[in-house]
Amino acid sequence: MQQHRAQAFLFDMDGTLIDSHLLVERVWEAWCARCDLNLDDIRQYTHGVRTEDTVRMVAPHLNVGAEVAWMEEIETDTTGGIAPLPGAVEFLAQVPAGRWAVVTSASFPVLKARFDACEIRLPEVVVTSENVERGKPAPDPYLLAAQKMGIDPRNCIVFEDAPAGMASALAAGCRVVLVGDFISREPGVIGHITDFAQLTFSVDGDLLLSAPEPVLKGLRAIA
Repeated sequence: MQQHRAQAFLFDMDGTLIDSHLLVERVWEAWCARCDLNLDDIRQYTHGVRTEDTVRMVAPHLNVGAEVAWMEEIETDTTGGIAPLPGAVEFLAQVPAGRWAVVTSASFPVLKARFDACEIRLPEVVVTSENVERGKPAPDPYLLAAQKMGIDPRNCIVFEDAPAGMASALAAGCRVVLVGDFISREPGVIGHITDFAQLTFSVDGDLLLSAPEPVLKGLRAIA
């Protein structure tokens, strides 16, 4: 494993720090039933992007604001079945305050509900769906997080689990560690983990990180 220096870590939420896939799946399933849509037809558009962008793409004839509000009310009020990803809480506890941020396609109320349910402290900087005009895969969310922290994006390492999030981070100039079963050898992807315990981490002024390199065999990947 190679060692990588950074001034800040930027984390996606769903699928990266928090396993919420069962809840998210149930919400989209309920919404599809409400709108007479087939979940299998739209599932590919739901991962890692803002709810409003998905609704706008798959059902432009609907009132996007009303549909998003309907789903977010459920997501805010329902937290059963979610949990931190393996090693995530322990890893975050090692990172100095002010040196990490969360950059999510969820709204702030959903972010807060999930962090509270998982007993994870919120960082000083968060970027949510309300904060940007263009969500992932546009670079805007990660550019904004780096700006808020006063750090060049090239000095940030991003943790992401989805193609849209990876594309957003790379377009912003960040390096990326992929989490979960999605892997890629895109330039700028420096590692892949399924458990944060796989990381080696220390601080010497900079944040020093070592992560296993992506291994494509047997996992879902893109070139």
